[in-house]
Parts: sequence; structure tokens; C-alpha cells
Amino acid sequence: MNVTLVALRHQEDRHCSKDALTDVFGWFLQLLLACLAFTCLIAKRFCEPRLHRRSWQIWFYDTSKQGMGAIAIHLANVWLAGQYQGNPCTWYLINFLLDSSLGLFIIFVGIKTCQRLSRRKGWQAINFGEYGKPPNVNAWLAQCCLYLGLMVIVKVSITLFMQLDFWENVKDFILTPIHNPRVELVFVMLIIPFFVNMLMYWVTDNFLMYKDPNNRRRDSTEVSLLEKAKVNCRTHRKKKSNSESDVLLSADDELLDPEQVPIIRGAIHT
Repeated sequence: MNVTLVALRHQEDRHCSKDALTDVFGWFLQLLLACLAFTCLIAKRFCEPRLHRRSWQIWFYDTSKQGMGAIAIHLANVWLAGQYQGNPCTWYLINFLLDSSLGLFIIFVGIKTCQRLSRRKGWQAINFGEYGKPPNVNAWLAQCCLYLGLMVIVKVSITLFMQLDFWENVKDFILTPIHNPRVELVFVMLIIPFFVNMLMYWVTDNFLMYKDPNNRRRDSTEVSLLEKAKVNCRTHRKKKSNSESDVLLSADDELLDPEQVPIIRGAIHT
């Protein structure tokens, strides 16, 4: 009996404790992750084409919805991780990965549904990414509420999904190679979420931002005009090259014997 207790205690010492996610080091990692995620969204704005780049106000309206939703989901995951039996880091990681995969699909479906309703019913306030001209704060608030509602649906769905028995087996091996609680916490709270969030935030921001169909038509027109210009340029160069060749040949003809000209011309063209 004592040997079993010692073994269990030794195993617990190698993994996160119950309050590991909410101690000083845990909150520091979470704050650092939030700053890195915010920086990623700023970088995405500067990657947008200069002509179609969102203003800072529109960018804030778009990203603030995602920021509020991410904070709500994160805090829910931290709280839920402490409600399960066993290592809270494993439960947090499982919740996080499900949010980033299954949750992203639910978000996509929800946003597309709202946009379709907006077009059918004329409810412009729920068309994600469109705030009117000039931008109306009421439209932003309505979309924030809708997005937070989607987050509630995501979290409830995943929490119910987590009730399946096989997750007990998953949590036993998901962080098995790591035997240092601090290293485990860094992986769970910073390294893995950073790379996953970078992709998820980028994709979700594309869902949330407004895409002007006129810009798409303008882009396709510009591309077609550019292709035509390239073709015309190639044709002009070819004609110019042919004319220069004819001039050179005619100049050479004057220097050669008239009887040899047809033979040489035939050799050059072949």
C-alpha cells in the first residue's frame, strides 16, 4: 500500500499540479501567449495588400471579437481543466486542441449562417466584418454578441464531447514523454498554443473580415489586363526581333554574291 502511494506521489511530482495553470508562472505564460497572439494579428494586417488593407478601426473591430472569444474560451478551459481528475495540463491541452479543430469548424458554420441570413433578411448588422459607412459601433456590438454566442456553443459542444470514456486513455499518454512539470506547463501553455493559435487566428480573421466583391472583380480585371500586356509585349518583341533579322539579312545580301543569297537564306532559316 505504501509503495503504491509513493509511486503515485512520484508520478504526480513529474506532472502539473492542480494549481499549476493558475499560479504566478502559469499566468505569466498565459499573458506572454496573449501578447504573441496579438502580435500575430498585427503582422497579418501588414501582410494584406496595401490597396485593400483595413483601417485600424476596422481591424480593431474584426480582431476584438476574436480576442474576446479567445479569452472566454481560454478561461473556460483553465477552469474545466481543474474539474477533471488527474493532470490538469493534459485536460487543458485536449480541450485546446478540440477548440482549435472542431471548434473552428463550428465557428465557420456559424459565421457563414449569419452572413447568409444577413443577405436574405437584409440584417446588415449581423454580416460579420461589415459595419456600415461610416463604421457603426452598434453593428460591432451586435457581431461581438453573436461571436461570443458562437463561443458558448463551441464550449458546450466540446465539453459534452469530452464526456466520452476514451478521453481517459488519451490523457494518460498525451504528455507521457515529459517528466518535468515546468517544461510540461511551457509546452501546454505557450509552445503548442502559440503555433496552433497563429494558424487559427489567421484563418478565423479571414472568416471575420469583410470581403468586398468589387475588389475581387477589380483584382481579376487587373490580372487579365496584366496578362494582355505581357502577351502584347512578347508579340512586340518577336516582331521587333524578326524585323531586325530581316534588316541584317538584307544588309548581308548587299555584300554577298547574288547567286549565293538564296542558299545562305535557306541555311539561316533552317
